[in-house]
Amino acid sequence: MSQQIARRGGAAWALVITSVAGFMAALDNLVVTTALPSIREDLGGGLHDLEWTVSAYTLTFAVLLMSGAALGDRFGRRRLFIAGLAVFTGASAAAAMAPGIDSLIAARAVQGAGAAVMMPLTLTLLTAAVPAAKRGMAYGIWGAVNGLAVASGPLVGGTLTEHISWQWIFWLNVPLGLVLLPLARLRLAESHGTGAPLDIPGTLLASGGLFGIVYGLVRGPVDGWTGSLVLTGLFAGSALLAGFVLYSARAANPMLPMRLFRSRAFSGINAASLLMFLGMFGSIFLLSQYMQGVLGYSPTEAGLRMLPWTGMPMLVAPIAGILADRVGGRPVVAAGLFLQALGLAYMSVVATADASYAAQLPALIVSGIGMALFFAPASHLVMSSVRPQEQGIASGANNALREVGGALGIAVMASIFAAQGGYETGQTFVDGMRPALVTGAAVVAAAGVAALLIPTRRRAERQAAPAEPAPVLETASH
Repeated sequence: MSQQIARRGGAAWALVITSVAGFMAALDNLVVTTALPSIREDLGGGLHDLEWTVSAYTLTFAVLLMSGAALGDRFGRRRLFIAGLAVFTGASAAAAMAPGIDSLIAARAVQGAGAAVMMPLTLTLLTAAVPAAKRGMAYGIWGAVNGLAVASGPLVGGTLTEHISWQWIFWLNVPLGLVLLPLARLRLAESHGTGAPLDIPGTLLASGGLFGIVYGLVRGPVDGWTGSLVLTGLFAGSALLAGFVLYSARAANPMLPMRLFRSRAFSGINAASLLMFLGMFGSIFLLSQYMQGVLGYSPTEAGLRMLPWTGMPMLVAPIAGILADRVGGRPVVAAGLFLQALGLAYMSVVATADASYAAQLPALIVSGIGMALFFAPASHLVMSSVRPQEQGIASGANNALREVGGALGIAVMASIFAAQGGYETGQTFVDGMRPALVTGAAVVAAAGVAALLIPTRRRAERQAAPAEPAPVLETASH
């Protein structure tokens, strides 16, 4: 019955539900950053505790993305999406009511776990609900909403904290979640992956490896790169991920089949995604501080001035999706990445301790258009590079690589910034930010080169065809 209702509701319901859910998960990655001073005033805690209110979410979110996708493939994507959404909503309420800093950190970790189950399944459920000919536009809207969430997190957090209270950055999720839960139950069709048993060894190796890598990247700039826990995390995580690759190459039913990476389409778009998020997250991390700490804008004022960049996906991404349907995703993604690299490079030139907003505006606009051209076609390329029953794990792997790229970007940019400048004066901040932005531009340009290595649409479709007989699909997954 629910599947029939979902089909009558059509793609529009799936688009609304998955876009809003994706917005919630992506927003909470950075929404806390501008609220930290207010949180410390209310709940106490030292700098280490405040850093963990951000890191706890990032850590569990990045580590469990692939596992969440695999669980959805095995036990039902809609069922696990609803479970993840319920956990995320409940943890948001717990964070808003946290009586102390420790309980807030715990709630943030649970939030990240719920988001990790929910987020990769939004793309899989959307793909199942939308006809192939219209997926470009659907991915465009989905990508626009998610891109806006990633980039506007500091604005939303700063505005709510400044004008209401920091608790509302978490209360915001609760009514949205309570509305989405029954809608998801009634309007989304259930689907499954290959039907293979859950890959327990692969899940443990991937989760452990990602935990070590992301922990080291998140804590490195704070605790020092030579710290024992940081080095242990990086080395142990790398060893576990290497073990995961070796195991998956030989396992009968691996969580992430290594043969997928033999496809230039799958490998190329994942490399481009990792590099794009590395350059973008690191740049936003510094530019949001530059707007406030150097130019003297309030969190709300800084967020509004960033809108030509952060708000551009809402205008351009749907158009990018339509273009991808007509000419293929590769040229659109590559153009977007090169534009974003150009915008970051331009910003590194015009940024000064007293730069006018007019001088920064062209860089913000160009970067915004570039980001908007990336999100929708990139999602399309990921999902079209694999067989339908493998789209869940493909989405999980792509999201995990994006999160690792984001964590790596902040770590790299922070290290470059610290080596070349500091927070002492506006000029020392600019001295550190400029080389970091140049690095970000170079990394995003490298992502554009990776996108150019993706084969044309027809060749990508041939590569996505199975080399061996495909496992039997659940009928609801189409």
